[in-house]
Amino acid sequence: MKQFFLTLPGNLVGCFRGRMIIWHVAAITLTFILVTSGFDWLYFCSTRSHDLRLAMFPAVIIGQFIPMTLPLILLLAGGTARNAVMTRAGWAIGQAAFLGWFIASLYKAFTGRPHPPHTLAWDTSHLFQFGFMRGGVFWGWPSSHTTVAFAVSVTLFTLFPQKRWQGIAAIIYAFYIGIGVSMTIHWFSDFAAGAIIGTVIGITVGNSFLRPLPPISSPQNE
Repeated sequence: MKQFFLTLPGNLVGCFRGRMIIWHVAAITLTFILVTSGFDWLYFCSTRSHDLRLAMFPAVIIGQFIPMTLPLILLLAGGTARNAVMTRAGWAIGQAAFLGWFIASLYKAFTGRPHPPHTLAWDTSHLFQFGFMRGGVFWGWPSSHTTVAFAVSVTLFTLFPQKRWQGIAAIIYAFYIGIGVSMTIHWFSDFAAGAIIGTVIGITVGNSFLRPLPPISSPQNE
């Protein structure tokens, strides 16, 4: 728990520090290309299959359920088994999920992008309502589902480099969530940007939890 709170402010800043800011710019630039080229609308029109949407809609539910329950499961199991590695993973992915939600919501508050329409009546993929809270933080750019999924998965991938199968499974999960929501409640560019930003968060959090905490000084040691 101590590592969760002590690293949280630094990791929030770290997601935008140095080279990391370049990836945020890349997410914005890629979104601009996908929107202005018409790809977002073409992808939306091409994925209106009822069977396809039925197969992908569980991603919306799973993408909410897993990030909330997995940290709790790991913390409970780690505490019961007195497994420090499992407990650390629980706090790490809990922080990654929180930062993913927070950063995605912050972007949404200023971009105000509506979700895709229910029909093919008109192209609304170009619509953004820049400002503050003009579109809320529930829908919009980037996808919170995708950002959180990639943040959690990349954190696990970073924490356990020796367990590649586990990391690969986590990344596959993240892509299922991202592509799933891109076919149901989000535009493709919402998914693409969320994947990039979530990866940045996962690398930042994962690396910070690999480092030991500095010792706390006390009057006796001074």
